[in-house]
Amino acid sequence: MPQDITKEEVNLGQVIYQWSVKEYEQYERDGRWYWMMGIPGAAPLVYAILAANYLFALVVVLFAIILFMHGIAEPVQVDFAITNTGLVLGRKYYKYNELSDFWIIYTPPEVKNLYFSVRTLTKHRLQISLLDNDPRPIRDYLKQYLVEDLEQEEEPLSDKIGRLFKLH
Repeated sequence: MPQDITKEEVNLGQVIYQWSVKEYEQYERDGRWYWMMGIPGAAPLVYAILAANYLFALVVVLFAIILFMHGIAEPVQVDFAITNTGLVLGRKYYKYNELSDFWIIYTPPEVKNLYFSVRTLTKHRLQISLLDNDPRPIRDYLKQYLVEDLEQEEEPLSDKIGRLFKLH
């Protein structure tokens, strides 16, 4: 379970690599994007109203409101650090024994990400943008503490779909 470093006195260790990333990728969405997402999104709403399933209609409307508000909010800059005892992501600290493995997907310019599998049921992976950092020394350092998952050769399907439809 990751520790909240603002509430507890945590020994983070020596910082080896550090950079700042956005909480999520912000995409430019024009009016055309809203029309292209709104038309298929309206179909479940119409169905819910015709079927007199007003609870489902409410869920669809709430989902649309959340997606719209998420789209207009600016992502927060989050500090990320790799230390000799674990990872710091924002206010969360993950010890190396809380992580099962890592992998790097590096196909510039669109994908430059570092992934970690977390051993908890609620959060299955962390995704960190490498930005302009060289992945080779980071990979070599992490291999001291974690197993590299060499079977992961492409970014996860959920990330591809999110980037394709500009959902993140």
